[in-house]
Amino acid sequence: MPNSKSKSKNNSGRRRFIRNTSLAAFSAALGAEIVFGKNMPKDYVPVAFKADDPYQLFNKNKELIVLNNKPWNLESRPHLLDDKITPEEKMFIRNNGLIPKEINVRNWELVVDGEAVKAKKIFSLADLKSKFNHYTYQLTLECGGNGRSEFYPPASGNQWKTGAVSCANWTGVRLKDVLEDVGVTDAAVYIGYHSADTHLSGDPNKEPISRGVPIFKALQEETLLAFAMNGKDIPLAHGYPLRLVAGGFPASASGKWLKRISVRDIVHDGAKMAAPSYSVPCKPVAPGEKVANEDMCIIESMPVKSLITYPKTGAMIGSGDSLEVRGHAWAGELEVSEMEVSIDFGETWQKCQLEKPVNRLAWQHFNVQLKFPKDGYYEVWAKATDSNGVGQPMVVPGWNPKGYLNNACHRIAVKVGGNG
Repeated sequence: MPNSKSKSKNNSGRRRFIRNTSLAAFSAALGAEIVFGKNMPKDYVPVAFKADDPYQLFNKNKELIVLNNKPWNLESRPHLLDDKITPEEKMFIRNNGLIPKEINVRNWELVVDGEAVKAKKIFSLADLKSKFNHYTYQLTLECGGNGRSEFYPPASGNQWKTGAVSCANWTGVRLKDVLEDVGVTDAAVYIGYHSADTHLSGDPNKEPISRGVPIFKALQEETLLAFAMNGKDIPLAHGYPLRLVAGGFPASASGKWLKRISVRDIVHDGAKMAAPSYSVPCKPVAPGEKVANEDMCIIESMPVKSLITYPKTGAMIGSGDSLEVRGHAWAGELEVSEMEVSIDFGETWQKCQLEKPVNRLAWQHFNVQLKFPKDGYYEVWAKATDSNGVGQPMVVPGWNPKGYLNNACHRIAVKVGGNG
């Protein structure tokens, strides 16, 4: 057996080995020698390795666009959204506060209270999973500000283009079943959520966001208290371990890191429920016009919209070749009844094959084969029409102070000619 002196010598040698190995590893990763590396304090991590890498942090495709790092907001791109079910790595992230750092699933509780419950009730996560039936739905979630970057005069806020939308498989229990178990009175008007994220100021008494939905939406079949996404635990950035999911409404109504649901006898008055947040003018206004808060209405169902996911804008094809175009369409609480594309700036339209939704509130897939009359530059415009006969506008619709609900036709550039 080695004596204490030889043990100490061995440990010292091991530390030197680790230190030298770390230095070598750091240098290799940087692609350069750390010139004064021998002077670095013990266990020191060079600054170059301290910066948060959102792609690694959130398991995201590196083509996503980082719009903000406090709070984290990442946008996808149309061609990344070609999957029929959006995978985690291609899904946008929209946050208002700081993501919770410490989550103890064993102690996680959901409180249901409010003026319109017969009595407050508390459920553990295990209670929710064991006491109620599980349901899985594909649900479209779109940020109310998706497309904000196209408004003029510009609206403040993250300048989303077209990629703040997703449609994943969400699994959980129905909110309606939980509310029935709690007991809701006839006074119920709205539900509001409360979550575990932290206000950017760090003030524990402030909520970054606390929105909700009207009681009719809370009682719909597809409104879930979800604990899984695409068959696995919900990723942290998307609301682990429990999230309210209310597809068809702006994604801000689908509260992440859910801790409490309040059943209200008034329209919920939590953070970012009041105008101008997630509200638009009740009547059309001229671009740039100032609108009083009392003349703004809360956004509920999202409008009809579509997205070309294949090919990527800038596609080049050979002379005489045909082009497959495909994508998704959705219409908030409604269904998409017709999908068309145009290659002549909206002069004529060609019908697409349009699939029925897998379930209510899921996006629908379309495809079409296009032929072009001659070589040259074209734009493919996509237009969806909902079951009420309302179609997407070809230009940016009703300007509003916060830049919400831009559902203008999506368009991509295509060049025909040469060898493609």
